[in-house]
Parts: sequence; C-alpha cells; structure tokens
Amino acid sequence: MKTGIKKILLVLIGSIAVNSAVLLRAMDWPLDAGTMRNNFGSNDNGSPLLGTSFETEDTVKAAENGELLYQHKKGDHASRLPSPLGSWLALDHGDGIISVYSRLDEEAPMPVTASAGKTASLGRSGISGWSGSKGFYFFLFDRKERRWINPSMIINPLSDTRQPLILSVRLKDSDGKLIDPSQTKTISQGRYLISVEATDTMLEARESPLAPFKIVCSVNGIETGALNFETYSARDGVLMVYRNGLIPVKQVYAPYPAYEVGEIRFTRGQATLEVIAQDIAGNSRNAVFRLQVE
Repeated sequence: MKTGIKKILLVLIGSIAVNSAVLLRAMDWPLDAGTMRNNFGSNDNGSPLLGTSFETEDTVKAAENGELLYQHKKGDHASRLPSPLGSWLALDHGDGIISVYSRLDEEAPMPVTASAGKTASLGRSGISGWSGSKGFYFFLFDRKERRWINPSMIINPLSDTRQPLILSVRLKDSDGKLIDPSQTKTISQGRYLISVEATDTMLEARESPLAPFKIVCSVNGIETGALNFETYSARDGVLMVYRNGLIPVKQVYAPYPAYEVGEIRFTRGQATLEVIAQDIAGNSRNAVFRLQVE
C-alpha cells in the first residue's frame, strides 16, 4: 500500500512540474542585447543572488503576457525608506508566477498601466536603487510555493560554449582546519565539509564570472553531495537552498566566494574524490583528487 501511494504522489508531483514548465517555457529574456553581469545563485558576499543582473542601456521588455501587480517609480512615497530595487515593477503571469524588473532608469517613462503583452516595453535600464552601474535586475518568484526560480532553468538559456572553472576545493575537518586536497594527499578518517569555488563564463574568458548550475561531489564513484541552483525557498522566514535536501543558504554561502557543497565521511584506505561543476547548457568540468585516509 505504501509503495502504491508513493507512486501516485510521484505522478502528481511530476504532473505539477510539467504544467509549470509549460507555462514558464513561454517566457523570453526581457532584453534584446546586453551582458549578463551576475546570475542566479552567485555568491554575493555570503548571500545568494536571487535573480539575474544585466549590464545594458537597452529597453526592458515583458518576458511574457502579464497583469501589472505593482509599480514603484521616482517620487512614490508609499514608504519613507529608499527602495533597494530603485524604479521597478512586477507582472503577474497567473498560477502564482510573477516577474520583477528592477533598477530601471528613474527618468525614463514606465508605460505599463494595467497589463503588458509579451515583449512590450516596460522602461529602460538605468541606475537606480542599490546599483552603481547601468543595467537592470530581473527575477521570477512563485508565490504559491514561496520560492525564487532560476530564470535560466525555464527560459531558453543564452548561448554558452565554455566549460565552468573549478578554482578551488577545500576540506574542513571537525577542528575547522582547511585542507587543500590538491596539496595534501594524506588525511585522517572522519567527517569533512567540502567547499568548492567554481565559476562559469559563456563565450569568452574575460566575461564576468557567473555561478554554475550544479556542483556535484562523489567519493569512490558514490555521490555524497549535490548543490543545485534551481530554486530558493522561504521557510518560516529562512531562505533555503536544495543540497541533498533543503538547508539554510547561510550555511552554503558562508565560505565566500566558494560554496559549501556537502559533508563527506572518509574511512581508512584509498579514496578518490571527484568534483563536477556543470552549467545550464550542459558544459561540465571535473577535478579528481586521490587521497590516502588513515
């Protein structure tokens, strides 16, 4: 009976996921030209970036048909506090999905009054809010599930031909000591936290480094840790990320600029540690470390 119930639940969950994907796949990126400066999941001084920021002076467009949910323009005094998003607006696309377009040019008109068709002009990118350079910040939020969604997961990814880079891998023992497995080949048995600094560029090495889409760790061919940059959820006021289950983002993003990918238990003998970083386009890079555990 338990097995049958489990199968039914899996079918229902799969159906919900497919329906949401169909809705979201209709979306497009809200600009014609520009450079992705930071992407979803980037480690921003110990905190995750919940959307995507672009460096551009182009017109910002609606990612999909939507109803105007909220708009904040220069001169609005609903709050005495400055808006970190600057001039911004939110569109409701139904089924709980909203898109937010922020840090727009405060001097440019925001023509939306009630609704916007797909690719309709929403304003111009600029400098407003907590931003020091021209561009805009775009994110998707699922109000039903209370989660931020990686736009690259549900909008056709931008062209990406380069593999991610694995810049460093560190093991932290129970005493807080950091070990570089590329330099130290013999370690003591026990539990270790593994942190990985990995970045991605799309077309050229000189581009702004982005976050990968996934980081996976394995020992002797068995997966021991996986960090997925798909969604971030709010649970009782705490922001959570999926890493072999939901855990607070504060823990994952603490080793800035790296990410805490998981916990590994090493037992005596020889061990092969492999780390794989993968981007949204499927490009991947691995690093392998052979260790003697005593």
